[in-house]
Amino acid sequence: MTSVELSGYELLAWRRAQLATGGRAVDLDWLLDLAGGLRWTDLQALHLDPAARRVRLACELSELASLWQRHRLQHEPLQHLVGRCPWRDLELTVTAAALIPRQETESLVDLALERWRAAQPGASPKPLLRWADLGTGSGALAVALARAFPQASGHAVDCSEAALALARLNLERHAGSARCTLHSGDWWQPLRPWWGLLQLVLSNPPYIPSAVVDQLDPVVREHEPRLALDGGRDGLAATRLIIAGAPEALAPGGWLLIEHHHDQSEAVLDLCAAAGLDHLKAETDLQGVRRFVCARRPC
Repeated sequence: MTSVELSGYELLAWRRAQLATGGRAVDLDWLLDLAGGLRWTDLQALHLDPAARRVRLACELSELASLWQRHRLQHEPLQHLVGRCPWRDLELTVTAAALIPRQETESLVDLALERWRAAQPGASPKPLLRWADLGTGSGALAVALARAFPQASGHAVDCSEAALALARLNLERHAGSARCTLHSGDWWQPLRPWWGLLQLVLSNPPYIPSAVVDQLDPVVREHEPRLALDGGRDGLAATRLIIAGAPEALAPGGWLLIEHHHDQSEAVLDLCAAAGLDHLKAETDLQGVRRFVCARRPC
């Protein structure tokens, strides 16, 4: 890509012309930020005083217009078009091999850190020895855990070789010195040698009911892997397997934190209770929707 400099008036006129063809302003501004290098705060300043400012973009307007057209007409996710996605304090590499990391999933990491710290009394918590991310996809959760616990032994599992390759890239880029082993397979099975030793396990499994997947927005339905979306008839197929294996796979006192669909909280809590897990609690996402369940293997 070739950088270009233009006046504030020229950029705002281009922006109006693009929005006149369709699409949401928030998405176009996101594209200007990630592909063009124009931060949202700078764009807002430009609206206030376009005459006094000039703008340097990281690429030609024609390149941005082409990306915008692909997003509008072919429903390609903006994150795929630029090849990366902001998540927590990072920019993760993203491809069609795995789900694009969602902002609400950031809360799953925060809940995990809170649970571990609360379980360790005193000013110096005991170091975490072993964690796992089941269904790692892009590796977002694994990267966050590896950075939070660089001395721990981490395990990231996925049944997709393409997703594991993407996770490996993100782990090497953002958590290179941390210890994390990638495993190909289904949920707990590749971790059998460590059953009974896993102290902190996170999972964001496929949880959308099959019939609902077909009704999703085309930008999701046509470009993100169905394997990572489709949770079976009621959306809980993978969740059942994960919770059923937790009493054996978790260490005594070990935590399982799992993300679920917006209307599955009670069902997931019931599955955890039936499996004999304790300290059950539903937690909300950034919008106040019950999106996560935390559970512990009894000591």
